Amino acid sequence: MNNSNIINNKSFQDNDELSKNSGSESDQDPKVSQLNIEENKKLNIEILPENTDKEDLSFKVIIIGDSSVGKSSLANKAIKNKFESSYSATIGFDFFSFFVKINNKILKLQIWDTCGQEIYQSLITNFYRNCSLGIMVYAINNRDSYEHLDLWLKEIKRESNPDAKIFLIGNKCDLEKERVVTYEEANIYSEDMEFSKFFEASAKDGINAKEIFIEAARLLYEDYTEYKSEISSSVSEKTNPELKITLNKNEHKSTCC
Repeated sequence: MNNSNIINNKSFQDNDELSKNSGSESDQDPKVSQLNIEENKKLNIEILPENTDKEDLSFKVIIIGDSSVGKSSLANKAIKNKFESSYSATIGFDFFSFFVKINNKILKLQIWDTCGQEIYQSLITNFYRNCSLGIMVYAINNRDSYEHLDLWLKEIKRESNPDAKIFLIGNKCDLEKERVVTYEEANIYSEDMEFSKFFEASAKDGINAKEIFIEAARLLYEDYTEYKSEISSSVSEKTNPELKITLNKNEHKSTCC
């Protein structure tokens, strides 16, 4: 799937990588790309530079999962277009900013990339608070990281905003020959747990790395516009009581001839 199809009505530059990878991405397994193109059809989406100095909306996003599943690698690939083959454990947490312009609003995702080591768990729980969206990551070649998802899910539901959305990401899909967690079983788990999104990704090859955060921004933007619309309707009814009375009368109006 080509990135220009994922982000409808607005193309974007991927630090010169888009032109190099567009051919290879079109050949990837269709199960890997789980982004709903139709949902983006009416939105103009543009990725902005990391040093963007303004935003209209800001949301807190937390990335969780076992150590070594590639949480930092996904964030670095999406935001800085960098991938380090050597593993370096995150100590405590890292912080990233991801800017997306959707229609006329600039969204800033405050991305908290947490460590996966158990000794830091008491520290990590502090970062769940006021979280708008959680990204749970496992590695398709690491069965333990998948089996531990229940623990991560329990923790984020206990510590974060009860309305927070949750993504499930199966990282390292480039390691197909080493796969121990099938796409199908992870997809069933995602549906059973009612996660907002599930798809596989590869920080190394850049598959869906950027799209994780584009989708996060899109869903949070839609939540914002829906909430704003509800507030606007509520205010309208309070300031225009005659309109509400008229509507109520029409509900009881006979439709017979």
